[in-house]
Amino acid sequence: MNLNRDISNWLTSSLGVAPATLEIGGSDASVRHYWRATYPDRNVIVMQADPAQFDAQPFLARRDELAAAGIRVPALLARDLAQGFVALEDLGTQELTPLLVDEASAKAWYLQAMDTLVRMQTGLAFEHLPAFDAAFQRREMEICREWYIDQHLAKPLNDKQMATWERSLALIIAKNTAQPTLFMHRDFHSRNLMVVDGELAVLDFQDAVNGPVSYDVVSLLRDAYVAWDEGFVLDLAIRYWEKARAAGVPVHDDFSDFYTAFEWQGLQRHLKVLGLFARLNVRDDKPRYLADIPRVFNYVRNVCQRYSELTPLGRLLLDLNGEKIATGFTF
Repeated sequence: MNLNRDISNWLTSSLGVAPATLEIGGSDASVRHYWRATYPDRNVIVMQADPAQFDAQPFLARRDELAAAGIRVPALLARDLAQGFVALEDLGTQELTPLLVDEASAKAWYLQAMDTLVRMQTGLAFEHLPAFDAAFQRREMEICREWYIDQHLAKPLNDKQMATWERSLALIIAKNTAQPTLFMHRDFHSRNLMVVDGELAVLDFQDAVNGPVSYDVVSLLRDAYVAWDEGFVLDLAIRYWEKARAAGVPVHDDFSDFYTAFEWQGLQRHLKVLGLFARLNVRDDKPRYLADIPRVFNYVRNVCQRYSELTPLGRLLLDLNGEKIATGFTF
């Protein structure tokens, strides 16, 4: 199979003109690959994946819903789901991540991102989406045990450690499933936000679910790819909470309750991400994500140290990493 030729032929048939050039545009943390086709008046991105491994229908459905709600997403130009091809508007190459050079520059971008998030949370239906429920959250955290602990660290849990793990997961799930739910992007972070003419556009939305209110903002502010001082994160979390309350998003009435939910939901996400990054290296031969593991583990460490209920989990994970808890404090 000559994928380059097949995509070029499909674009010619679908768009009525052959691309001047067609080059591989990269891949991401999924099974998808991207191609950039150039034309005299524009570029086109082709999202390509084996249909047996990636169902493009959720991507297309969420794209339509987001566009209808006024969220900037790539325009759909053509599709052929049998071949696994989707042609999209090229939003360029300017991810948000490299623009977050310091707190001063980052603050304005984060405020804009939070405005986008609030529009998503207030403008999109969510009841028809998969529920990010207890079973879903448990499956995600088990990725940490299966791939980060068992494979990356090569330290499978013994019976005592497994009991601690199970008790901790039950606590995390109980806290997180008590939150109000709404449209949840599930990967709302700086690498999935593109800057187009000074405005933010949203990518990678196909995994949206009906999930907890704090999830997307903690994905944004405790990003696996960029970390900030806790005081800066706290200030931005307050600003999000104020924006969300004013817009009618069902955040907690008291900010301290919201911030606790933010931390516990972040812990669930970051445990999953540890497993995903390990799996990308071990199974998928994508070692570039290993460099981000220490940042994500630091998020986990800090939250476990702040809440007494999480001390056993924190001690377990630090021991597995060859570290020890020096001190702890709780909210």
